[in-house]
Amino acid sequence: MEVLNNVANEGFDWNAFENDLDLYGNQSKEQVAEAYDKTLSNIAVGEVVEGTVSEINKREVTVNIGYKSEGMIQATEFRYNPELTVGDKVEVYVESVEDKSGALALSHKKARQLKSWDRVNEALNNDEIIKGYVKCRTKGGMIVDVFGIEAFLPGSQIDVKPIRDYDVYVDKTMEFKVVKINQEFRNVVVSHKALIEAELEAQKQVIMSKLEKGQILEGTVKNITNYGVFIDLGGVDGLIHITDLSWGRVNKPEELVQLDQKLNVVIIDFDEQKKRIALGLKQLTPHPWEALDANLKVGDSVKGKVVVMADYGAFVEIAAGVEGLIHVSEMSWSQHLRSAQDFMKVGDEVEAVVLTLDREERKMSLGIKQLTADPWENIETKYPVGTKCTAKVRNFTNFGVFVEIEEGIDGLIHISDLSWTKKVKHPNEFTSVGADIEVVVLEIDKENRRLSLGHKQLEENPWNAIEQQFAVDTVHNGTIAEVTEKGAIVTLAENVEGFAPAKQLVKEDGTTLKAGETAEFKVIDFSKATKRITLSHSRLFEEARRAEAAAEKAERKAAADATKSSVKKIQQSVEKTTLGDIAGLAELKAQLEKK
Repeated sequence: MEVLNNVANEGFDWNAFENDLDLYGNQSKEQVAEAYDKTLSNIAVGEVVEGTVSEINKREVTVNIGYKSEGMIQATEFRYNPELTVGDKVEVYVESVEDKSGALALSHKKARQLKSWDRVNEALNNDEIIKGYVKCRTKGGMIVDVFGIEAFLPGSQIDVKPIRDYDVYVDKTMEFKVVKINQEFRNVVVSHKALIEAELEAQKQVIMSKLEKGQILEGTVKNITNYGVFIDLGGVDGLIHITDLSWGRVNKPEELVQLDQKLNVVIIDFDEQKKRIALGLKQLTPHPWEALDANLKVGDSVKGKVVVMADYGAFVEIAAGVEGLIHVSEMSWSQHLRSAQDFMKVGDEVEAVVLTLDREERKMSLGIKQLTADPWENIETKYPVGTKCTAKVRNFTNFGVFVEIEEGIDGLIHISDLSWTKKVKHPNEFTSVGADIEVVVLEIDKENRRLSLGHKQLEENPWNAIEQQFAVDTVHNGTIAEVTEKGAIVTLAENVEGFAPAKQLVKEDGTTLKAGETAEFKVIDFSKATKRITLSHSRLFEEARRAEAAAEKAERKAAADATKSSVKKIQQSVEKTTLGDIAGLAELKAQLEKK
């Protein structure tokens, strides 16, 4: 092993070193320590002092405040300031001159918080531009670290243009203006938009001063709404109303434009004071009516797409910006009321015939029923008088039933032509809407498109047979179907009804027949012309009583007549009697008394 030869410094005073003699020149150790302490800053716990950044790493930032040792601060406390470099001056709060490990304990966060409220108020009063660190998103906006205070940045105050992605602003340091402070709740609201607006205001003045109606400018789609599109003209916004996007109908602006799209627009109008600019896009192209086929005329067939529906009709676009109205009356030959939605819907491709065309007024009316033959054109040959067919009930009135034989051919069955025998007060007693009914054509009015129809005419008039069956003075069983003030309707047979006046409903016991009761009725009147049978129940027993009384009266009269005849004979006999006949007279008298 190599042996090292340590040679001592022969001139070194070991005795003085061991006894601290003359190590600090002519000064003692205490004097030197006191002088060193004077070179250090007077540090007090709880104070905020300024220090210099001496070292930066991922975890910690070393700050020198002029103390005998440097302080270590977590790097997260400087996250709001990503531009921090060695040599920067920072404020720190002295937590302890010696921590557990004997090191100086400092906090930059606490230093900011102690002075933050004063600094925020100062920034508001002085309209100062400050820096803040966007920490995270929150409902309605962002949370911003400003001087250690969590301030609120509303979404509407981030930029002058709508924000599509809020996350791109997180972890960014930006410039702000303090716009509102709630002193009671210590809430702070900041704005980045205010800085941009201040810059744009000057640009707006310049742009607005150069605007002219009819001027064509290039812009960028900034925002899309339901009512239009906002265009950025380079510092000032203009609006293209949805009606000025296209000559045709536009359901959603997104169908024509996209965000950030470059467009050429024309200035329609502007208000320099209100800073409002009305723009147009469709005005850059000729009106579609001007490009409409010059050969198009009334009677021509066109194809188009249904763009708008209404109860009264449908608007059909035959070319971009060129529309025609198909009224509901021109959708079908049928005359009964219907809604346009029964025939078509938005988006349907339809073919129609041009009915009217006004190029100056830019109006057009169309029809689709004209594509099929008019069913009334040959009505006489198709449905001549006497034709029997099946129709569908469409509607009721007090006087009859409206029916449809086929699409476009309607007719009326008068209430009197529903039944030969049954008295119909209202058609709904006989049939129902939507039901099928057999009819016969009675009369044709082609000019007014009217058909007179009948239902009872399908059968022979039964009143010839009824007249024989229900002759006057005949008696029949009947049931009271309905009772009114004037009398009662009596069902005599199937589809045969009669009428009994109120006074003819009295029974023999003095009571009155009621609905649902069955009794015998006597026909007291029959009218074939009016199809009326008048009945009486009371006549049945009233006539019997009269017959009985008449018989009794006749009997009494006969007895009286017999008495008179006998007396007359006696008188005649007395004139011829002699005394010998007296005995015979007495006998005759006795006979008369017996009677």
